[in-house]
Amino acid sequence: MVPSPDTHPPLRVAVLGCGVVGTEVVRRLVTDGDELAARVGARLELVGIGVRDADVERDPVVDRALLTTDATSLVEKADVVVEVMGGIEPARTLLLHAVAHGAGVVTANKALLAQDGPTLYAAADAAGVDLYYEAAVAGAIPIVRPVREQLAGDTVQRVLGIVNGTTNYVLDTMTTQGLGLDEVVAEAQRLGYAEADPTADVEGYDAAAKAAILASLAFHTRVGLDDVDRTGITGLSADDVAWAARTGHVLKLLAVAERATGQDGTAGVLVRVQPVLVTADHPLASVRGAFNAVFVEAEAAGELMFYGRGAGGAPTSSAVLGDLVQVARHRVLGGKGPVESSYAALPVLPAGDARSRYQVRLEVADRPGVLAAVAGALADQGVSVEAVRQTTALDADGRPVATLVITTHTATERAVRATVDVVDALDAVHRVVQVLPVL
Repeated sequence: MVPSPDTHPPLRVAVLGCGVVGTEVVRRLVTDGDELAARVGARLELVGIGVRDADVERDPVVDRALLTTDATSLVEKADVVVEVMGGIEPARTLLLHAVAHGAGVVTANKALLAQDGPTLYAAADAAGVDLYYEAAVAGAIPIVRPVREQLAGDTVQRVLGIVNGTTNYVLDTMTTQGLGLDEVVAEAQRLGYAEADPTADVEGYDAAAKAAILASLAFHTRVGLDDVDRTGITGLSADDVAWAARTGHVLKLLAVAERATGQDGTAGVLVRVQPVLVTADHPLASVRGAFNAVFVEAEAAGELMFYGRGAGGAPTSSAVLGDLVQVARHRVLGGKGPVESSYAALPVLPAGDARSRYQVRLEVADRPGVLAAVAGALADQGVSVEAVRQTTALDADGRPVATLVITTHTATERAVRATVDVVDALDAVHRVVQVLPVL
């Protein structure tokens, strides 16, 4: 039974960072104080907000008397530290300092966890304190706890995720409005979906950090950011999106983590972020706008899908507050959350071992025998053809040029890339336009 909040001393909460998410966390602590106290069994006392510049204009909900640039001293007097400042440093140093002083930690810092999570896990475990990070992967979507706890007794085979709202908005808008990438990215920036520098989103870095975290949890194996094979969406055009639709697919930037067998028979995991052609009847194909979704395939549980808003102050604060309540209740009632689970220690396999169907789009000379030559080149590399689609148009000089869209049977990425190199060297092939995996 949760005790009355009036019978337990208040728990001191420090918030590091007061941007969009930090402000919403502070708002919830201020406006929902009684409700949170009832759930925790103790009052949550906001003792300070660590910021880089205390003079910046802020939302009126933020008590300026709580702002401090001395974050080190702040975490030393906290029972729970909520970190929403982002970046590697000083976040890492501050969280390790907080743990060393006995504070539980709630963080939304995907980059830090993907780069140096084991250091934080080990420090928290040694100090006997909690480390929670639900908000680090997909905003309001509850995915970390289900994978880390609810599926701990199952065997997860694969995790597929649309885990970056910006890129999903961009690709969805390109699909529905027929616009080019640069034009839609600019619109996303205007609407606040994309940062002034959208590199982390459009080049897949943000999704790769989340993929590393999900893979580590799902497969009980340490997977870091450098283990994730990453391809962003900057190489995609309106034509790519249009061709996807013509062949019954939707283009999505997916984080994919799965159990696999390497070329030498080694059992391991593959983790990658890449644009993927998703068949129109797959649940992930219907994820629109800036929404996120994670699709989990487990041995006993079967297929599970988690869907919702993956970014923004209010949705992300929901995940942060959920973690905060959990950590605070452990303080009141005793106990501790799960520690790092890395017993399996499976090797991370090279991207070339990934197996998928592929769609290869070529521009070729419009003359007899070309298709046979291309099919023969694929067969020589051990890649078989499932379907071929051909259209013909005139180039700028009025000459007929054929577009071949070849869908392969399942093959390794290594074999497909080698095949593409051979095909690209054929005299009849003007250029390889695009190569995309098919889910």
